[in-house]
Amino acid sequence: MYKIASIPGDGIGPEVVSATIQVVNKLASKLNFQIEFSHIPWGSAYYKEHGQFMSDDGLEVLRKFDAVLFGAVGDPDVPDHLSLWGLLLKLRGPLQLYANVRPVRLFPGAKSPLSTAPNGLDWVLVRENSEGEYSGQGGRSHIGHPWEAATEVAIFTRVGVERIMRFAFEIAQSRPRKLLTVVTKSNSLRHGLVLWDEIAEEVSKDFPEVKWDKMLVDAMTIRMVAKPDSLDTIVGTNLHMDILSDLAAGLAGSIGIAPSSNLDPTRKNPSLFEPVHGSAFDITGKGVANPVATFWSAAEMLTWLGNKEAADKLMGCVESVCQAGILTADLGGKANTQEVVDAVIAEIDRL
Repeated sequence: MYKIASIPGDGIGPEVVSATIQVVNKLASKLNFQIEFSHIPWGSAYYKEHGQFMSDDGLEVLRKFDAVLFGAVGDPDVPDHLSLWGLLLKLRGPLQLYANVRPVRLFPGAKSPLSTAPNGLDWVLVRENSEGEYSGQGGRSHIGHPWEAATEVAIFTRVGVERIMRFAFEIAQSRPRKLLTVVTKSNSLRHGLVLWDEIAEEVSKDFPEVKWDKMLVDAMTIRMVAKPDSLDTIVGTNLHMDILSDLAAGLAGSIGIAPSSNLDPTRKNPSLFEPVHGSAFDITGKGVANPVATFWSAAEMLTWLGNKEAADKLMGCVESVCQAGILTADLGGKANTQEVVDAVIAEIDRL
């Protein structure tokens, strides 16, 4: 029995999480495995009622589960830095979800805007998820005066950089091309990112089969567009990969098909799986949200839990539906959310 905490959150989060639970429950009944989703109502509505985005015992609650399926956090009525730091980032650090993994590939029926990718896209982006530019260190002083100052301190620790670098090399080694690109900006960020580069060099010696190179983040944006075939596995800092992973999703056709895994590779804590599209309040309640990113996130969750067979069958069904042209508007189709769900369930029935 897989015990999953469901945190739908805000905006279209409840819509895509509900869609995914329907599909995964159908898959479980078809393939005879047991999975149980438990709803947890954290998010902006919880904040408006309780003054905080999650309960005081939130970490202890989540540690009772095998994994977390997360929707989105963010509300137009709540400043973004409050909602992000009040929930998602409040989980990533204490649960040591230090590896954020975002696979990118083209789906049947979805077209990449890249004429430079005749063979499609097949990348894995690895983002350091616990420190770097999002460490939360810094502050503001002399508030309201012309000399007001604000600092944002990026923190790079040897243990933090080494563990994400080793994780990325391991992923690269497991993939057919055994190719890794390390994103950096050490020409101008001469302390933290120089350490980043030095540790990449050190760790690479333990992976002689992996061919790796280093790329400045600004040049990396051009390479992703102009030479996509030169890339396979990519690793970067918290901020750099936050930006580049959204670029990658756009190049693959839509952020509506972009999944992510927030992993504790030690498996001491439950890992968290979420689509990366955010709460998208402009389409909330219209029933047109693309659930594919959440389907794919759930497939990554099943793989992480040890049921790769179910994950592969789920993705096969999703791809068949996309191939048949049952697509939401962001992919050029006319289907609504439930029509995509129904089509995937029908494919599962045919397994």
